[in-house]
Amino acid sequence: MNSNKKTVGIDRKVIFSTLWIFVLLNYIYGDIFNLFFNPEAQSGTMTAGAVFAFAVLMETAIAMVILSRVLKYGANRWANIIVAVINTALVGWSVSGSTPAPYYIFFTCIEIACTLFIIWYAWTWRNPEVKPE
Repeated sequence: MNSNKKTVGIDRKVIFSTLWIFVLLNYIYGDIFNLFFNPEAQSGTMTAGAVFAFAVLMETAIAMVILSRVLKYGANRWANIIVAVINTALVGWSVSGSTPAPYYIFFTCIEIACTLFIIWYAWTWRNPEVKPE
């Protein structure tokens, strides 16, 4: 068994897809929770730029659920790294304004930890087609 392709018997593509589902569910639940408990979010005062940034965040995570399973090694590795870097930056930016509520910080920490793990996991992924010498 090639340890670069499998981790505890699970293909890395499946692990990446599952991690993106985990991140996506945290994004969704954090946003829903924020809409219910944050008067500022309920007021509809978000700028068009902020709404677009959140749309990019959600859509790229949704796309990575599928792309992680279907892309070949090289494209898959770089897509996971690039999208996770963008998502980490956008989530970090989302808490840079006024002081966020503790629940929002909690969700943000989980989301950032997971996307940082995706970056590391993709960065350390070696081509399963290349046999070590």
